[in-house]
Amino acid sequence: MTDEKQHGRGRFVVITGLSGSGKSSVLKAMEDLGYYAVDNLPPQLLPSFVNLPLKQLDDSFKVALGMDIRGHLFPEIFPGVFSELLQEGFPLEMLFLEASDDVLLRRFSETRRAHPVARANDGLAASIRRERALLEPIRAMANQVLDTSKFTIHQLRRAIAGLYSDSDAAAGMQVNIMSFGYKFGLPGEADLVMDVRFLPNPYFVDELRPLGGKDEPVAEFVLSQEATKAFLGRFLDLLKFLIPHYQNEGKSRLTVAIGCTGGRHRSVALAEWLARQLSSAETTVTVRHRDLDEGAKS
Repeated sequence: MTDEKQHGRGRFVVITGLSGSGKSSVLKAMEDLGYYAVDNLPPQLLPSFVNLPLKQLDDSFKVALGMDIRGHLFPEIFPGVFSELLQEGFPLEMLFLEASDDVLLRRFSETRRAHPVARANDGLAASIRRERALLEPIRAMANQVLDTSKFTIHQLRRAIAGLYSDSDAAAGMQVNIMSFGYKFGLPGEADLVMDVRFLPNPYFVDELRPLGGKDEPVAEFVLSQEATKAFLGRFLDLLKFLIPHYQNEGKSRLTVAIGCTGGRHRSVALAEWLARQLSSAETTVTVRHRDLDEGAKS
């Protein structure tokens, strides 16, 4: 019989997702965080791989495994293999990377690489749609889904560090607060999305328009509104209620997205405020303002 205690050793994070979504960059970032990185592991070898080192290595051993559509019969084989290993008690996690179709089209056009599921006489857009459909059941199994459409390479590395740096040693919840602008699209990685466009907009105050939500005059304007005070009290209570319940269900990370029109004023001020309120010994909080710089250009 397999030793159950051995199954709890180490940490194995499968990095998968759509071709062109940044898996190679994520693997490099994981390696910098102290993970042993392996790329293009066939799904058939995953059980052997997670079994081999467990008898010899301690709890600090961390592995990032790049697995994707390049592996033989990956969409058909991987879900069953992954589910079976989870049921057996192995410490497996999955990060699924994705991006919008237009971003993937641009990335493939820039690199001039052939898409791995391309068929004769098929266009690139059709290949991207086919892969998205093939991987949808795997996406549904992921612990984390990260949309890399808006990321620079540096932003991607920071996001990965926020998700996986020393998080294996953290006993509490990792809460990622993100501000964004609806005009730039919804964040695909969000677990909870809150629309705050009902609040008075500093954009229409001449002296506040050039500033951002991290600037004191804008933050004071947003936070001093009676509607803001009433909303934040209720929303903070909701998050404090939800976080321990998510933890009880085995969720270790929660991404909360706060959206306003341009992602520059209201959402930024509220994300900063929420992060201050939620930070504690039991809850580690990171803040990212996805569209703060983009909103300044528009």
